[in-house]
Amino acid sequence: MAVFVQAEDFDVGAEMAAMTAGRGDIGALVSFTGLVRDMAGGSEMVLEHYPGMTEKALEKIETDARARWALQDCRIIHRFGPLAAGAQIVLVITASPHRKAAFEAAEFIMDFLKSRAPFWKKEAGAGWVDAREADEAARDRWT
Repeated sequence: MAVFVQAEDFDVGAEMAAMTAGRGDIGALVSFTGLVRDMAGGSEMVLEHYPGMTEKALEKIETDARARWALQDCRIIHRFGPLAAGAQIVLVITASPHRKAAFEAAEFIMDFLKSRAPFWKKEAGAGWVDAREADEAARDRWT
């Protein structure tokens, strides 16, 4: 399992290099980096989570992805705390022998992170962010 819930920023290149170091069997490496958008109510978002519960939920999402696709490795990093517009908020990297599995697994993980990861988001000046129907619909297409 390679799931990290942290306040600290991450280095995408370093994370990818760590996944591929000493390996010649990976044929595809797909990454997604989510950024905090400049919200109408302010320039900061605060993410809260429940330690222990959040990691378990992310580990379940990763386990489900590994059961569906032939992944050689997977990494999920999700940040919490106050994050300014433009800050990195989430990183998903999937490694597979072939690109299709890596792309699909990364998309699956993001769809489930958006709809099932127990994070509470509050936009500065606008209040708590509710789940969007589009995120639920994206997740439901995988069932």
